[in-house]
Amino acid sequence: MKKVVSRSGRFARGPAADVAAFSESISFDWRLGKHDIAGSLAHAAMLRKVGLLTTAEHRTISAGLEEIRGEIERGTFKWKAELEDVHMNIEAELTRRVPAGAKLHTGRSRNDQVALDMRLWLREEIGALVGEVRGLQRAFLDCAEQNASVIIPGYTHLQRGQPVYFAHHLLAYVEMLERDRERLGNCLDRVNVCPLGNGALAGSTLPLDREFVAKQLGFVDAQGRPRVTQNSMDGVSDRDFIIEFAATAALLAVHLSRLAEDVILWASAEFNFIKIADAYTTGSSLMPQKKNPDVAELTRGKSARVIGNLMSLLTLLKGLPMTYNRDLQEDKERLFDTADTVRACVRLMTAMLAHTTVNAQVCRAAAGDPQLLATDLADYLVRKGVPFRQAHHVVGAVVALADKLGKPLDRLTLEEFQSVDQRFGTDIHAVFDLDQAMARRNLVGAPGTKEVCAQMARWGRLLRQRGLHA
Repeated sequence: MKKVVSRSGRFARGPAADVAAFSESISFDWRLGKHDIAGSLAHAAMLRKVGLLTTAEHRTISAGLEEIRGEIERGTFKWKAELEDVHMNIEAELTRRVPAGAKLHTGRSRNDQVALDMRLWLREEIGALVGEVRGLQRAFLDCAEQNASVIIPGYTHLQRGQPVYFAHHLLAYVEMLERDRERLGNCLDRVNVCPLGNGALAGSTLPLDREFVAKQLGFVDAQGRPRVTQNSMDGVSDRDFIIEFAATAALLAVHLSRLAEDVILWASAEFNFIKIADAYTTGSSLMPQKKNPDVAELTRGKSARVIGNLMSLLTLLKGLPMTYNRDLQEDKERLFDTADTVRACVRLMTAMLAHTTVNAQVCRAAAGDPQLLATDLADYLVRKGVPFRQAHHVVGAVVALADKLGKPLDRLTLEEFQSVDQRFGTDIHAVFDLDQAMARRNLVGAPGTKEVCAQMARWGRLLRQRGLHA
């Protein structure tokens, strides 16, 4: 259990100044202020319900807490480092103003109190992040719909592979973000369990009503039934919900980093597929012609912080015995930084996408490379009964011939095709019609014309159902 401040009867004096400075957490856990007050209000109401506070005491405590909450929201509350953390700051100030405040800690420990505050804080953050992820999905869909006819090369090994609609590439990120959104929802379900009433580690002998507090604070299931932790030792030491959020956020950050890499490549002079608005780029201190994709680069870089926070949290927990250990104070900064960082990245990438234009002609020229349809050429032979492995070999020989002759693949004559394999017919050049090639890709999930339109329509319906309109 945390060492209490110098007023505790166990200690003759307070900690040394350097120890106090080393161990304080108010410099960062002040962020839990409104959540600490919300938990205290519910706890006070429960103490009144079970007869451990009088009606008058409850009234004055609640009024005092509301007064302090208002000061916190206005930024006028004075946080004191010597009071160590957010809990003692609020309780000490409440007791100074309202003598009955000394009863507020009845049946409660800072161990279950901080576990509650963290769950309340994270529950709110996850809800906000889910909304921001949906906004990024909407930005992808808007960009896809605005550039529905644009075709680009699809890449493997960063080498041109096959043609795809630009919209199809964007929708790949919408799918990735959907998995992130679902994981956040699953994480939220495990966050939404009330630990208050576990005490320091062994509950309380007082007649506390844990379910009442859970309902007051919204820790309920889909049927409105209260959800409380079922083991007091686990309840105060569990940080799985923080780890799970950090892991989900790390994967989301990795997805954003992959998007950033695509954006950085597409915005380069070598690709020139897109143009990012000036407001989301920066210049060079030396080279006046430069226009750097800093939002994307910073997002790519900040993903390392989010991944590092996950590793830090895992390492923090791996050697801790039951139950609460002061090491757990170190979880907050990592959690706060993860939430702040990933939310900022989502918001900035959303805004950047909304201010990005596509160079459709450049994309079309790149997608017009006939070698992108080499696989279609193999499929042409497969339709004539040629085993695919043999067709693959034949097309490889055709590509080699085109290279030898210095011709684009689609400029080879029928005679030149037939010099490699007699099964090439007079219809061979139709294979290289890019629009027809895209129309042929009609499998579910493929980048074909009808299928991409269907996927955009599907995502439009889903996002409208979630309240996100074009």
